[in-house]
Amino acid sequence: MFISEAWAQGAGGGGDMITSFLPLILIFAVFYFLLIRPQQKKAKAHQEMISNLHRGDKVITGGGVHGTVTKVLNDADLMVEIAEGVRVRVAKGTVSALIDSPNAKRAKSSDGAGTPANDTGSSSAGGFIGKLLGKK
Repeated sequence: MFISEAWAQGAGGGGDMITSFLPLILIFAVFYFLLIRPQQKKAKAHQEMISNLHRGDKVITGGGVHGTVTKVLNDADLMVEIAEGVRVRVAKGTVSALIDSPNAKRAKSSDGAGTPANDTGSSSAGGFIGKLLGKK
C-alpha cells in the first residue's frame, strides 16, 4: 500500500518544474529593476563625475568637508583647498558631490539657451514606468 502511493506521487509532469521556478524568476526581475539597475546607474554617474573633476570645482568629500579643487594630481588624488591657504590631498573616490563647476558655467553660457532655475530638465512623458526603465 505504501509503495503504490510513493510511485503515484513521483509521477509529476515536467511543467511543475517551470511553475516552481517562475516566482524566483519574477523576484529576481523585480530586484533587478528596483535595486540593482538604479545602483549601477548611480555608480556610473558618480564615476563620470569623478573623472570630470577639474581645477576650480567646488566639491564635498565623503567626510562632509567642503573645498575647492586646486590641482588634479593623478587619476586617484586631488589637492583640495578647504580654507584659505589650507590644502589637503584627497582621494578622488571620496568626493561625494560636485557643488559648483566654473567649467560647466562657461559651457552653459556659450550655448545662450539657459534653462529656468526651477526646471529639472525631465519631462513627464515617460511617467513612473519610464523613470523606472531609465528613459528620459
